[in-house]
Amino acid sequence: MKAIHPVFAALGAALVLSSTTALAQSLKKVDGVLADAAGMTVYTFDKDQAGSGKSVCNGECAKMWPPVPVTGDTVTSPYSVVTRDDGAKQLAYKGKPLYLFAKDAKPGERKGDKMKDVWHVVSD
Repeated sequence: MKAIHPVFAALGAALVLSSTTALAQSLKKVDGVLADAAGMTVYTFDKDQAGSGKSVCNGECAKMWPPVPVTGDTVTSPYSVVTRDDGAKQLAYKGKPLYLFAKDAKPGERKGDKMKDVWHVVSD
């Protein structure tokens, strides 16, 4: 087997770090809660089991609560990746899948917080 040239190995490592960094930078704390790059509030769903690697919000649920997508499979703690029923990758925080709320029309809105006592902003 041929050895990988150190320059190409370094480039590969840089690409992995870039995707991790880009993903981490796409989520940020805004006024004490997690938001995506556009400033839209991010939520968790009580019916999702932390660490299960799955989302239970699919179909019609996912239309109202769009999953926060993953652009690559390399993420760092406290983030992880879950695979949705349709095969798409979804970002998770502390093992819980992350969602947006379709009725939040502008950055900073939190209309989904405490919805039906099972949807919550991510504040820690």
